Amino acid sequence: MDISRAEQRILHLLAQGGRIDIEKDDDTRKITTVTCITRDGWRASGLDMNLFCRLKRRRCIASSGGKPYRITQRGLELVRAQHDNQ
Repeated sequence: MDISRAEQRILHLLAQGGRIDIEKDDDTRKITTVTCITRDGWRASGLDMNLFCRLKRRRCIASSGGKPYRITQRGLELVRAQHDNQ
């Protein structure tokens, strides 16, 4: 299964140790904003709600125990190997 360049970029950041932080609405408990944080603590651009939903639908990312979203084994299989992705 091929993934888009934007999905590839986010998965690469997550494979290096990044995470996706979410904010939920207090009333409806639905996700309102998503933020991709690199392993160095910087905020990465390029992640929006549509891209987040696509990654979640493909089971490339998951959250457990109320922790931030991380890359799954399926996501690691989809991300192409790159030099600094050891």
